[in-house]
Amino acid sequence: MTDQSVILSVAMVKTRENSMPSEVVAGVAPEMVPVGPGPRAVKTAARREAILAAALDEFSARGFEAARIDDVARRAGVGKGTIYLHFRDKEALFQDLVRTMLVPLVAGLEAAKPGDQPVRKLIESFVELFVREVYNTRRRNVVRLILTEGQRFPSLAEFYYHEVVERAMAAMRALLERAVARGELKDDTLVKFPQLIIAPGIVAIIWSGLFDRLRPIDVGALMHAHLDLLFGKERAS
Repeated sequence: MTDQSVILSVAMVKTRENSMPSEVVAGVAPEMVPVGPGPRAVKTAARREAILAAALDEFSARGFEAARIDDVARRAGVGKGTIYLHFRDKEALFQDLVRTMLVPLVAGLEAAKPGDQPVRKLIESFVELFVREVYNTRRRNVVRLILTEGQRFPSLAEFYYHEVVERAMAAMRALLERAVARGELKDDTLVKFPQLIIAPGIVAIIWSGLFDRLRPIDVGALMHAHLDLLFGKERAS
């Protein structure tokens, strides 16, 4: 893992620390720091996590429209009523999948700062993070789900756009503007179209669902080759 990928990972973790009491940051005595959640809260969180995992399995296997709350409950090992204690409906389940699985990654990108390092080096670390934390994990199924179901369920696509796509593009555009200002890019084409950075990752997710069994693809190599086309052949040092 590179130094910059560590920065991105740490930034991602920090986005999940919003509930940390301010007294901890101020350095109060250890005995005054609140203890972790009690057994009941831990059990509730575990049940919620099991429901989300079951929902992702059902959505991936059957599609969003065909998936039923009854089947999610059965897969999660809970009663149907328990799901409704946590989630309003299937759409709320999907929204929480996005919030818990992808939004922290986007927040990490938003928090990342290039410092004195070339912007390309930070983007290379983002590529490594995408491969490790999205493409090689169940998060890939969430992205594939929106690709396959978004057109039929525009409210899901709109939610995903505002929570993931819009924020990620804004963060990437800010980095690319800095690259142009530093002379790392010859023009502002990528600033206008930051979608080009992640495009091969989306292609790889589509490819994996259709052709991976016939011809597996090295998504990391693909995305780094794409960066060579965008930034020039020489890697950032």
